[in-house]
Amino acid sequence: MGSMDEMTANTAISWFNRLIKPKIKVGSSRAQHPPEGLWIKCEPCGQTLFHKELERNLHVCPHCQHHFRVSGHARIDITLDPEGRKELFANLQPSDPLKFKDLKRYRDRVRDAQKESGNQDAVQVFKGTIQEVPAVVAAFDFNFLGGSMGSVVGAKVAQGALAAVDEGCGYVVFSASGGARMQEGILSLMQMARTSAALTRLDEAGLPFISVLTDPTTGGVTASFAMLGDIILAEPHALICFAGPRVIEQTMRETLPEGFQRSEYLLEHGFVDRICPRAEMRSQLADLLSRLTRTHKTRERKIYRNEELPSPPVAE
Repeated sequence: MGSMDEMTANTAISWFNRLIKPKIKVGSSRAQHPPEGLWIKCEPCGQTLFHKELERNLHVCPHCQHHFRVSGHARIDITLDPEGRKELFANLQPSDPLKFKDLKRYRDRVRDAQKESGNQDAVQVFKGTIQEVPAVVAAFDFNFLGGSMGSVVGAKVAQGALAAVDEGCGYVVFSASGGARMQEGILSLMQMARTSAALTRLDEAGLPFISVLTDPTTGGVTASFAMLGDIILAEPHALICFAGPRVIEQTMRETLPEGFQRSEYLLEHGFVDRICPRAEMRSQLADLLSRLTRTHKTRERKIYRNEELPSPPVAE
């Protein structure tokens, strides 16, 4: 307990501060706590990263090369050239045909996801160029209801393939999805056939479809168009599967091997053609599209000139 003199002095200081407000503020809460979102922690290596620096590094940790998940907007920005890009099918919006409700109404979930992400649904489709090579690019956003595939997502992916045919260019899809959207029931499952059928038009036109698998690509998306690419690329250490590892372990009651269902494991077992770091993705896509589309143009020119194309070899 303080002396009587100390108590008198504290009372005098308190009275004086109320009369004349001090100009120097000590212990500001803003100084003690940095703005939210300024720093982000990399879970694999534990490093704390400056958010702006992470953006400049394409959302890849400079210490351990962990590839953070990115939004559909960010994916388009780091893939397409800024000049001349144009969004396609932006007016398509999901409906609620089944009037689905669990803990929350489906229409409310969609509205909240639209407000948070700024997107109408879980995929965006753009036409533009990648290092001056024409392409149609679709990018999933896992933040929108887990990147799930409903009727609108299926329509956009399918229409993107047809748009590539009309433009005479290649088609690139960046997948990041939890699978078919359960709130639309059988209508979601029908999108697996719808998207796969649309890709046959691209194949008939001799135009390339490049599927890029990012973390995570699962469920009905994996079981349909994501695995139908003429070339299948994957980002490092991406989860790629139909059923997740936890479901398999609980069903089989067995411990899965290290790295099971990651992109490196799938490359080793022939499901993926190449693992491509994000920093190299643009140049890789431009090179592949240029080579494969050039083959299409050469064939088209020969047909137009009525030149005889070489016949396929016949087995003896």
